[in-house]
Amino acid sequence: MKEFVISEAKAETAVLVGLITKDQDEAKTKEYLDELEFLADTAGAVTVKRFTQKVNGPSSITYVGSGKLEEIRQFIEAEEDAEREVGMVIFDDELSAKQMRNIEKELKVKILDRTSLILDIFAMRAQTAEAKTQVELAQHRYMLPRLQRLWTHLERQGGGSGSGGGKGSVGLRGPGETQLEMDRRIILQRITLLKQRLEEIDRQKTTQRKNRGRMIRVALVGYTNVGKSTMMNLLAKSDVFAENKLFATLDTTVRKMVIDNLPFLLADTVGFIRKLPTDLVDSFKSTLDEVREADLLVHVVDISHPDFEEQINVVDKTLAELGCADKPSMIVFNKIDAYTWVEKEEDDLTPPTRENISLEDLKRTWMAKMADNCLFISAREKQNIDELRDILYKRVRELHVQKYPYNDFLYDSYE
Repeated sequence: MKEFVISEAKAETAVLVGLITKDQDEAKTKEYLDELEFLADTAGAVTVKRFTQKVNGPSSITYVGSGKLEEIRQFIEAEEDAEREVGMVIFDDELSAKQMRNIEKELKVKILDRTSLILDIFAMRAQTAEAKTQVELAQHRYMLPRLQRLWTHLERQGGGSGSGGGKGSVGLRGPGETQLEMDRRIILQRITLLKQRLEEIDRQKTTQRKNRGRMIRVALVGYTNVGKSTMMNLLAKSDVFAENKLFATLDTTVRKMVIDNLPFLLADTVGFIRKLPTDLVDSFKSTLDEVREADLLVHVVDISHPDFEEQINVVDKTLAELGCADKPSMIVFNKIDAYTWVEKEEDDLTPPTRENISLEDLKRTWMAKMADNCLFISAREKQNIDELRDILYKRVRELHVQKYPYNDFLYDSYE
């Protein structure tokens, strides 16, 4: 079986490749490659070079054009001559089996795409039996259509297998096809088994959720690395692992929280990302059920990120795909302590940009229309946390009264 996990003991060097198209301009490609480099760093790889190409769309044969592929190959060979070996080339989009086979044949190094890199990270981060099962299921789903690429070495074998002539060529081809079909059958059986395991885990978690009693469920959602786990630790006095890496949290953590004698459940969920593989969304269904069954979604945003508005759109789109677009929600802009802006010169007549609009100016834009649904905090520096608790209390109480109108005993002490 293919090994997905990049060793953390030895940092491999990586080259990144992305495309500039009519749907993705140069600035957007740079942002995607910045994120891809962060993903590579999270997986333990060091990026040494980026390659981009302006095209109408990816080549169905080699993703980039033959000239660009030759340029990448020459760079890899030059690095080898200088005793700086390039360990892998990572492409910013998902590659087909045909593309990976052709690229590997030309470059002769390990080839990863964005999907396989994310799977590497998930495999490294998985701690519980559920997360490990989910990751393995996604890996097998990813591997299944690419099995043929793993057996291309059989095409280079010659002699010995057949009885001569046309039959000889069939004999050469036979073992490869037999092994391919055998592996395909094994993987399909494994996928079935993993699905059964996850269904059992899902039934157990459904029972657990039913036994939680009459409490409002609040789920922290957002892009990866926006500070959800730090916020969870602060609010619930929890010990959820938090790190400045992508996908630090894979397993949903649920904690009981009490504000002014009002109990509710707070869940920290896996972060979303651009181009999130469909197989991962499908495999992590039971984890994302915490989002589906939440009464209130707290959308955490890293306001210090230069492209936080697109991250909001990615999360909103993913929530819509999960059928959660209409759930009650509020948005919390985190990391205000890390927000920076550059003041314009007085004689600068150029239109204001994202980099020279102050935080106060930002608050007066579209965010100002959100009223109680919009809040600015720093979980790390514990800024505006009391205001966050007050708004959470208000929203949870309103939802509790709506959902459990006859359960008034919770509020006897408030009136």
